[in-house]
Amino acid sequence: MVGNYRPNAMSQGYAIELYFDPALENQVLKAWNVLAQRQISTQLIEIESRLHITLFSSPLIEPAKLENIVKSFAGKQEPLPLSFSSIGSLPNDKNVLFLAPTPTLSLLQFHSQLFDALKKEGIEIGEEYRPDSWIPHCPVAQEVPMIRMGEAFSVLRDLKLPVTGYAMVIGLVEFSPVRELFSFVLSNTVEA
Repeated sequence: MVGNYRPNAMSQGYAIELYFDPALENQVLKAWNVLAQRQISTQLIEIESRLHITLFSSPLIEPAKLENIVKSFAGKQEPLPLSFSSIGSLPNDKNVLFLAPTPTLSLLQFHSQLFDALKKEGIEIGEEYRPDSWIPHCPVAQEVPMIRMGEAFSVLRDLKLPVTGYAMVIGLVEFSPVRELFSFVLSNTVEA
């Protein structure tokens, strides 16, 4: 046990995630709900995920060490404007569909600054979360049967993109199922 954290023996890993304002979250939840109603994909709901953009993930990490880094980082950041403007799929065996935010300079700098803060503390960062290879995305469906992929894309197209709002909170989760360990509002309360 590290600090107040009780590692889950079945844990698959940890992730630092970016969460949205309620209005943006509600717009994207519409897609989750339609995909679930049509029985295309309920995986993200079943694992108790929350709409998010993953900034970093690792199978092994000390949550207590990350808490101070993330808290300090969040205190220096302002809410981040987001515009989900496209739909995509990851080239892996999980058949993930996602909404992709427009990769604005502010989003890319936000991620790069977090990367630098983690690296400074000696945290190992996998290739897919390095600034030059990170693909920002918000998963909306996982384990979609291949024969239903076209239908799932159609559901997402009906969202009438772009959908816009703000990233307001950053947090650490353990998965799977998803369990939030801590989160902090992006508040920019630290003096420069």
